[in-house]
Amino acid sequence: MTTTRPMRADARRNHERLLRVARTAFAEHGTDAALEDIARRAGVGIGTLYRHFPNRHALMNAVFQDAVTALLARSRELAGADEPCTALVEWLRAVVTHAGEYRGLARALMSASYDPTSALSQCNDPLREAGARLLTRAQEAGAVRHDVSIGDLLQLTNAIALAAEQNPDDDALADRLLTLTLRGVKP
Repeated sequence: MTTTRPMRADARRNHERLLRVARTAFAEHGTDAALEDIARRAGVGIGTLYRHFPNRHALMNAVFQDAVTALLARSRELAGADEPCTALVEWLRAVVTHAGEYRGLARALMSASYDPTSALSQCNDPLREAGARLLTRAQEAGAVRHDVSIGDLLQLTNAIALAAEQNPDDDALADRLLTLTLRGVKP
């Protein structure tokens, strides 16, 4: 039986510093920010970054865990809503907002949805399950067509976030596109 030993204090500090710097770098430069620059700004070598995060998606997954946790909590809050379709729409809006927080995140999430080996699947899989529960309730209430899948809805939300990323001067674009899209899922 293997047990995971807790991180040494210096390793834990490096890990936390890398996450803090990566969060800032992703906000400033998008998810394509140079990993070498992140390591340098965190005061560690690139080898240390890769020891903690074996690839870019692993680092992104760690950076976005707070947002994923919030989206999962929101789905639980909405699970018993009186209006299942409204609950689904509200949650999808939150997903679009999350995917649009960092330039390049929507594109990465779209590609990760087709790659179960991606570290970003650790973000996608719980979101997919949470969204599927909301979608099922909306479908059972007759508010959403039965041929609509959560995979399709999540791809659409990422595509909407990507479109909004390409048009940063139009603050209302994501909401307009989501509204237009959701009209097509009703029976």
